[in-house]
Amino acid sequence: MFIMTKKFNVWLPLIIAVCLVAGILLGQRFSAGRFQAAFVPASSANKLDVLINAIEANYVDTVDRSALIESAVPAILGTLDPHSTYIEKRNLQEVNEEMQGNFGGIGIQFSIFNDTVNVVDVITGGPSYELGIQTGDRIVEVNGEVIAGVKIKQDDVLHLLRGEKGTKVMVGIRRRGLSDIINYDITRGDIPLISIDVSYMIDAETGYVKVTRFSEKTYGEFTQAVEKLDAQGARKLIIDLRGNPGGLLQAVIRMVNDFLDKDEPALYVEGRTRARYTYLAPQQGRWFDKELYVLIDEYSASASEIFAGAIQDNDRGLIIGRRSFGKGLVQEQILFGDGSAMRLTVSRYYTPSGRCIQKPYQDGQEEYQHDLEKRSKHGEFLVADSIRFADSLQYKTKFGRTVYGGGGIMPDCFVPFDTTGFSPYYSKIYAKQLVYNFAHDYSENHLDELKTLADVAEFKEHLTREHILDQFVAYATKHGVAKNDRDLKISGKMIDTQVKAYIAKNIIGDVGLFGIIRDIDEALLKAVKLAKENAAREISHQNQ
Repeated sequence: MFIMTKKFNVWLPLIIAVCLVAGILLGQRFSAGRFQAAFVPASSANKLDVLINAIEANYVDTVDRSALIESAVPAILGTLDPHSTYIEKRNLQEVNEEMQGNFGGIGIQFSIFNDTVNVVDVITGGPSYELGIQTGDRIVEVNGEVIAGVKIKQDDVLHLLRGEKGTKVMVGIRRRGLSDIINYDITRGDIPLISIDVSYMIDAETGYVKVTRFSEKTYGEFTQAVEKLDAQGARKLIIDLRGNPGGLLQAVIRMVNDFLDKDEPALYVEGRTRARYTYLAPQQGRWFDKELYVLIDEYSASASEIFAGAIQDNDRGLIIGRRSFGKGLVQEQILFGDGSAMRLTVSRYYTPSGRCIQKPYQDGQEEYQHDLEKRSKHGEFLVADSIRFADSLQYKTKFGRTVYGGGGIMPDCFVPFDTTGFSPYYSKIYAKQLVYNFAHDYSENHLDELKTLADVAEFKEHLTREHILDQFVAYATKHGVAKNDRDLKISGKMIDTQVKAYIAKNIIGDVGLFGIIRDIDEALLKAVKLAKENAAREISHQNQ
């Protein structure tokens, strides 16, 4: 039997402590599959630096420090708001080109049809135009590499054809009527990103302008368009901002100022570290006397909403369509040393009446991204009454009309999304892209006769004589969608108009598309109707 002495009792606690420390040290040295704790002293170093340094120094596998940072930066910005973003170096030039209004390229518009890149438009004065590349040509090779029949994507084609001004690219083209491939050695040039799709007179006193973006060149293009319409007698303007995602603030400020009186506000901006700044019209705008109608929809965002909000709050015109997107955050671009950048939200846009354009985003990125889907399910695109606003979101325009905040711009005249022409037959041809495909084939097969047609009216008349809808129905039948007389009574007008519009676009460009599609464009038709009603009221007042 072991008997503890008094002396031994005195040393026992120390012996236990030494054994315990030794055990811990041995365990840390020889254990497998367990974590090893390390104490990080408080210092000026932030957690991110400590984290990355610790990973780089201790992680079990080799890591790339720059790759860790590239992953961390977007994740951090993603916790802030939906529009603070990180832009990698390889994407920065393309993103900036959208704002600058031009890029380096060969000067064509293309579509991918039957797994082949088809030239649908050649930009006048561009490198391809100068070399004689034509609408209808098929690009089958780029720099000796076959790109036809290989399931190439649009982004891949853009990557191949775009590049710095002055650099060269070799394209191989197949042309109707020729058996051999034609090779073109093209020197890339500055290609404009057009902001104004089309401008034309709808009637004797009403002009129409379609604005697709706001870039450095938008104001100049817009001014030219309105000057042309003004010379043709336009007293009224319909400005179409549907689908316009926005762009440069200065571009929209210059544009809206042309419709405001001296010292009328266009908007103000304000942020936590940014004092309020109000943009005032420096003088009466040159188009102040024009009667104005602005078309918006759920895809009109940012600068488009600034324009619509300024016109509405100053009672300078009518806003027609559906509630806009609701993007009212101001980003500031900050460059990193490696050529990448971030766009950080620093303030918010407010309309002159005080409405914040930005819709709520507190429920997280995923909810924000699905906002339009929720609006659709709620019925907002079909019924104006489905949009409910609290009294606290009521604001007053310059002349005392009530307008609503809560995100986006609510139109003065609501136009629901038109579903009257939809049918199972239409859904099938739409899913197979048969309207577009038929228009492409028809344009190519009847190119010579179509080129003799001078304007939209001649296209409509000619294609009506050709019974183009009957031809399309036969084409759809061959491609797996059988004729359905009942559904054609519902969808026939819409299909007929779309087919004619895309054929016209293939020959005379966007003026053909917009000039014909307007026959089924409910928002545009509403604007034209309101413009005529206002004219009738003016005549009535003059006669009293």
